[in-house]
Formats: sequence, structure tokens, C-alpha cells
Amino acid sequence: MPRPHVLLSVAVSIDGHIDDAGPDRLLLSNSEDFDRVDQVRAESDAILIGAGTMRADNPRLLVNSEKRRAVRVAAGKPAYPLKVTVSAGGDLDRDLRFWHHGGDKVAYTTDASLGRLRAQLAGLADVVSTGPEIDLGRVLDDLGARGVERLMVEGGSRIHTSFLSQGLADEIHLAVAPLVVGDADAPRFLNPADYPGGAGRRMRLAEVRAVGDVVLLRYLPKVASVP
Repeated sequence: MPRPHVLLSVAVSIDGHIDDAGPDRLLLSNSEDFDRVDQVRAESDAILIGAGTMRADNPRLLVNSEKRRAVRVAAGKPAYPLKVTVSAGGDLDRDLRFWHHGGDKVAYTTDASLGRLRAQLAGLADVVSTGPEIDLGRVLDDLGARGVERLMVEGGSRIHTSFLSQGLADEIHLAVAPLVVGDADAPRFLNPADYPGGAGRRMRLAEVRAVGDVVLLRYLPKVASVP
């Protein structure tokens, strides 16, 4: 089966951070951009976040608009996209809100953690091993076999870094907020890694759009650009 189209979605500060170093989540987007993200979720077949983001933010990860859910159902789709996470160690509490809202869920893990995570999430999610390590290629293959054509990846840094450095991202939605975090310890969109083509490779810019006081930049990582 063909692999899904992979879209990385992230909001960053002007200095490239996705949060500050404080205990509470920093809201970078405005109400208009949150609504845009809800639309992108509604257009996706699955939404993926990493285990670290689940533990830190405890999100429900839903399509919030009732109208958008109705449109999905009218098109023969489930009201909510499939919710997906990956965890090498299998440290995922069954009380997290992710498991108790929305529709179907699937968790990808390793051979070593498969039995434990299946026991922890019994009745809440399908748990699948990708082998001795987390293999994102196998994740995409399995999602494709489940009929997922469009996968939205909402972070965090490690997950975004893995998809982009392994050449698995087809599209990036980068929402730049008019904030400066200024904290060296705050998390960033991407971590150091060997990215395809290195620092000299330019991605194709497909769209620039103002969303209130936020600027959306849409890039196509697999398509080279010329300065």
C-alpha cells in the first residue's frame, strides 16, 4: 500500500522555539490559527504526536468543530481522524486524555515494550511493534495499510526531527508567531541532525499567508528550490 502524505504542523516563535521553559504550555498561535489547525486536522486521516508531547501537554487531539466532523461523516469517514503515537519505552499512562476522547487510536512501540504497552492500553488502543527500534518507515507502511492517505504530525521536536531527517516529510506548515522566547533551554521545532541535502539545500516555498498576527509558511521538503 502507498505510504501517507506526511504533513508536519508546528507553531514557533520568531526565535524558533515551540514553547518556553516554564511549567505551563506557551500558546503561540492565535484563535484564527487554532481554527486553521482544526481544519487541517479535519482534512487528515490520522494525527500523530510523540509520547513526550502526550506526557507534557496531555492533549485530547480532536477536531473541535462539530460542522467539520459532520462533513467528515457525510464523506463516509469517521468523525475523528485516527490518533497515533510512538513510544520506544512504552511509558504511556492509560489515564492520559489522548486515549479517552475521539475515535480509534494506535500506538507504535518496540519489540521489548510491546507486551507491557498492550497490557497498559488494553481496550484503549491497537498496539503495534515496529521491530527492535522505532522505525518510522514501518509506521507509515502500517498506516498506509490501514487506509491512511494523509498524516498530520504535530510534534514534538524529536518526532519532527525524525520525520524530516529521514526524508519522510512531504509538507511543512510552519506558523510563526510574533513572540520571542529568548530562553536557550526552551524546546525548538527541530533538533540537530543530518538532514537530506545538508545546509545548502533549499526547500520549495509553496505558500505564505497571514493568519491574524501569525504568518503561515508552507514548505515542500522533497522539492528543491533555487535562490
